[in-house]
Amino acid sequence: MVSTRQPGGRPSSVVDLFPTKHLAAPSVRDMPDPPPTFRHVIGPGIIAAGVGMASGEFILYPYIASQVGLVFVWAAFVGLATQYFLNMEIERYTLATGETALTGFSRFWRHWGLVFAIMAYFANIWPGWATSSATLVTYLVGGSVVPIAIGMLLLIGVVLTMAPVVYQALEKIEMVKVAAVLLLIVVASVAAIGASAWADTPQIITGAGLPYEELGFALLLGALAFAGAGGGQNLCQSNWIRDKRFGMGAYVPRIVSPVTGHPEAAPSTGFAFEPTPDNLGRWRRWWRFANVEQLTTFVLISFLTILFTSLLAYSTVFGREGLASDISFLEVEGEVLNETVGGWFGTFFWIIGAFSLFAAALGIVDYTSRLGADVLKTAYLRKANESKIYFALVWGLVLIGCIVLISGLTQPLILLVISAVTGGLMMFIYSALLLLLNRRVLPKEIGPGAGRVAALVWAFLLFGFLSVLTFNQQIQNLLGG
Repeated sequence: MVSTRQPGGRPSSVVDLFPTKHLAAPSVRDMPDPPPTFRHVIGPGIIAAGVGMASGEFILYPYIASQVGLVFVWAAFVGLATQYFLNMEIERYTLATGETALTGFSRFWRHWGLVFAIMAYFANIWPGWATSSATLVTYLVGGSVVPIAIGMLLLIGVVLTMAPVVYQALEKIEMVKVAAVLLLIVVASVAAIGASAWADTPQIITGAGLPYEELGFALLLGALAFAGAGGGQNLCQSNWIRDKRFGMGAYVPRIVSPVTGHPEAAPSTGFAFEPTPDNLGRWRRWWRFANVEQLTTFVLISFLTILFTSLLAYSTVFGREGLASDISFLEVEGEVLNETVGGWFGTFFWIIGAFSLFAAALGIVDYTSRLGADVLKTAYLRKANESKIYFALVWGLVLIGCIVLISGLTQPLILLVISAVTGGLMMFIYSALLLLLNRRVLPKEIGPGAGRVAALVWAFLLFGFLSVLTFNQQIQNLLGG
């Protein structure tokens, strides 16, 4: 498309701002009216918190607290604040266009979306959360991890396939998970977290530090950067708010079940609105709703979870020798809770943990498949049905996980290296791409201001440094250094 501009260099239409070498220009439509109340937009941030509420909240931060106390909890706030700004720039583009951030990246280079989808698959191909959930189940009822984990993977495939509208089912499951974790927090605050632990809470600020000598620099930076979510999950904010009908996403059909749903014809690209006073007024209300939703759900819930699970670990197992930094750490914590509080509480702790990790596994299968389906539909298979692509990818990921488990493979070292490096590398790259996309493609009236640009630059530098550090450490591990 040849851009036409008014005198002074201003585009004659908003669509003239969009690169069209690889994808067609968006259609022009008015920005939809926002809902009358805030409660109608609650959902995507809770899904983000629910899916991300896994290793950091239940393993990593509690383990750090068990080793060095509460002096590193501050890092969770920094990491969540960084991800908040990243998530909002991802949401900005989708609110304004109905396109995902991956589609926007593909406007600059056709294969950007495929690169990120492949990286997400590399990070998630090992069914780690299903096996972690299955491990907690064995603490409760015994049995073998592998068949339980396979059963969970198959159940995930069935749940995602049979839900008439996948987003709505995911939202309900993650809301139940978040409610269960908040219940655990409330009960733990009364029954398990002792007075001495509450008295030491100010150490989060007064004793804030970087205990790298005890735990290693890369571990601490990883906890800082990936509190809450990380990697491909942040990119899926586009898909989730679109299915929630945020902004211009209201014009884009949702992913529905091939069995129980009713598919609609979907365009490969999105929409744009002219920056008229009416459209800008509606935009400002949508943008305010989206920011408040993300702050009061994703950021607040994730931070409260990290804070209270850290306090719980600090109150029960701080200073205990030989604690593992993997899922088996939760077995010890549960046993201590059984001894100190009563047999009911350790069991309750494991039940909530098992359900939480299962819900995380379901969300990971969903977002990985969403990213892949979006990319394939938009850039390569434009006449295909996105819902059918999505379900093929869901079952592909489920079956690959089952094959890995049946084969008896433990996590291969190369997969650990890929998983460790991939998340940070993705965030490093798309921090820069988001800055380019939202500054160059969106009208100036709705683009990021100086403060949001600074936040993206900070994210770019943080994840770049983290990626280099982690990659260097993993190479040393591979070489036996």
